[in-house]
Amino acid sequence: MNTRIYLFCILLILFLPCSSNSDQVFVKSGLASWYGPGHHGNRTASGDQFDMKAYTAAHKTLEFGTKVKVLNIDNGRMVVVTINDRGPYVKGRIIDLSKSAASQLGCMRKGICRVKLEIVQDN
Repeated sequence: MNTRIYLFCILLILFLPCSSNSDQVFVKSGLASWYGPGHHGNRTASGDQFDMKAYTAAHKTLEFGTKVKVLNIDNGRMVVVTINDRGPYVKGRIIDLSKSAASQLGCMRKGICRVKLEIVQDN
């Protein structure tokens, strides 16, 4: 009987959340793409003017102004971008980067790259 109680307690500890939802870190992996010349100067969903030379990005749900660290999984390059637009609208992609951000990550030639996202500052 003591063994069952002991195992139950261990399982309970393992499966209980350690922190509240507000303390959890947003981390997501997937494909990133980029956009630039055809959109340069247009208004973004946040109302900002799109600047392909700025370190910005489009995400489907993150709040505008959120700073996100984007890591290229294949080469280890990293950049911090500010979310100021909505997208991407291509299935399977998790973020659209500005031309400068994609260049910093080494994503320009292929057009897409495997990335890991992590929020570094909520707006």
